[in-house]
Amino acid sequence: MAASEFQCTVEGFRMLTPTVFELTFKADRPFSFLGGQFASVIIPGAGPGGRNLRRAYSIASPPESDPVELCVKVVEEGPGSGYLAKLRPGDVFKAVSPYGDFVFSPSPERIPVFIGTGTGIAPIRSILLSKQYADNAPTKAYCLFGVRHESELLYVNDLCDLATVEWIPTVSQPGANWTGFRGRVTDYLRTLNDDFPWKTADFYICGNGPMIQETKSILEEKGVEKSAIHQEKYY
Repeated sequence: MAASEFQCTVEGFRMLTPTVFELTFKADRPFSFLGGQFASVIIPGAGPGGRNLRRAYSIASPPESDPVELCVKVVEEGPGSGYLAKLRPGDVFKAVSPYGDFVFSPSPERIPVFIGTGTGIAPIRSILLSKQYADNAPTKAYCLFGVRHESELLYVNDLCDLATVEWIPTVSQPGANWTGFRGRVTDYLRTLNDDFPWKTADFYICGNGPMIQETKSILEEKGVEKSAIHQEKYY
């Protein structure tokens, strides 16, 4: 589907973690997208010479949800997150959507493995909660989610109890009371032996560039075909 511009009215704002917030909105007409795609928000007057900027933000809600949920990382002096963080119910902004090809490709013979860090879990949530995924749910799936501190874990209640999905949170700098895996998602991947379905899985990776590159290197070492690796890189 082709991207087009929408006028969006804010429905709600809430902090999900100390550094990530959720902005919900309704669009002026049906806001169509596929699970895993993103919206490009227009930031008025924030560019050189007072020109508008555009910044990409993850859609965390499934396509069937209304209102739409954006998941936004607070970036110090970031014009995009700074603009959105000030919006409250009733305020209006403009966005162009949908964009991105980080979407689920069902295959009854394959096991999906979702790997996300930070707000990279948002498009994965959009996929896992979508009707498309439910209608094509595999008998087994994995969801690995990595953060630095456990206070930054997102959407735990939505994802930890999904049927057939093994939820694996990893924390690289946890507090003393953290009982889960200590380390990065790539550290966890390196603990997996040949019993893991490396060659019968499709990998969906979303997060920062270094994590994606390291993950891809691990997958290549395990003999995973490039065609089985899908990625969405965050900057």
